[in-house]
Formats: sequence, C-alpha cells, structure tokens
Amino acid sequence: MTYSEIRKNEEVLAFIKKGNANLGAMGFTDHSEAHSGLVAERAAEILKKFGYPEKDIELVKIAGFMHDIGNAVNRSHHAEYGALLANDILKKTDLPLEDRVQIVSAIGLHDESTGGANTISALSVKDTGGATDPISAALIIADKTDVRRSRVREKNKATFDKHDRVNYAVTDTKLKINVENRVISLNLQIDPKICSMYEYFEIFLGRMMMCKRAAEVLEASFKLTVNGAKVL
Repeated sequence: MTYSEIRKNEEVLAFIKKGNANLGAMGFTDHSEAHSGLVAERAAEILKKFGYPEKDIELVKIAGFMHDIGNAVNRSHHAEYGALLANDILKKTDLPLEDRVQIVSAIGLHDESTGGANTISALSVKDTGGATDPISAALIIADKTDVRRSRVREKNKATFDKHDRVNYAVTDTKLKINVENRVISLNLQIDPKICSMYEYFEIFLGRMMMCKRAAEVLEASFKLTVNGAKVL
C-alpha cells in the first residue's frame, strides 16, 4: 500500500468527503481532500528536510491524507474515530502491521482537543500528549499550520464566525524549515481589520503550543511570527 494508492482509495475519499460535508453544515472551515493532501505533502517535506528515511516519509503521507476521516463520524473525538476507521481500511491492504500501527497512532494523536494542548501551560509530554515520535510530530505541525484564506467556505462575510475571520484574515502564510539551525517557522501576514490578534490566539494558541512540543520531538524549535513580529 502506497500513498498514491491511498489517494485513490474509494473508502478514504468517501470518508473525507462526508467529513467535510458534516463540518460544512456545522460552519467549520474546509477539511476537504485539498486540506488532506496539503497536510500529507507538508508533513513529508518536514521529515525529508530533516533527513528521515523514505519509509517514514511514505508513512507520514498516508497518515496525513487520512488524518481527518473521523469527521465523518463526529467532530468530537474525530482523531480517535479516524484512527479506528484507518485501522479497518488499512487491515485490508498489504501494509505491514508495524506500519499500520504507526499510522493509526499518528492519526489518533493529531488533535489538540484530545492531545491536551488547549491549555496555555501545556509544555511537557505528560501535560500535552500529542506527538510521541517523528511521524506524529510532522503530522501535527503540518495540520496545525494550515492557516489560509482559501479554507473559508463560500458564504456571506456577515455570517463569518471567529474561525472564519481568523482564516480569512491571513493574507499570506509561509512555513519555513531551517535545517542547519533546526528551526520550523510559521510566518503569517494578518489583516487586523478582519481579525484581532486576540481572536487569533484565542483559537490558535493551543495548536501552536502543540506544534512547539511536536518540534521538540523532532529535535527542533518552532517559531511563529505575525506581521513580522515574533510571538512564539
């Protein structure tokens, strides 16, 4: 089983489509195949730049593409639901048991509501959960740094909630990986007329702290700059 095959798997695509439809009805931003593909490729790039083996890169791409299939069941605990669904799907393939368990584990650990990083003081492994190995770490960073205007669904701006405003306010986003200094940097340009910094951090602080911990698992540091100013 390869990443290319997973991208064409009918079950995986059906769960992504239904999960995205569910979240759309609830008012959430885009969680479509576009988001899944971006997360897969970004996670792979992180591991590739830091010199991890091709096998790990392939596994993180599979995990990245499948990471949100649990939204088809429920947004709450979608990481755990997604892990269980992924296990059932991957059981039908020729993927070795050890690799399947690795993918399932990464999916189950990726969400901040279950990873525990929604508390401001969450800094230790015991407190945060989240990343426990390079594959889960790269997946978390790739997922939580997908902040962009195009994730906001087509709707009247007057109906935007704070999640919509935060994503729509991002006019430019860049994830940079400094291999020599082992630094992962998320650089955002935010239009303050659309979203205040308070609103941004109200939603994203837990996710950024999760990225910080994940970077440590990769023996790197995570930095966030907004409008040119370092904030994390």
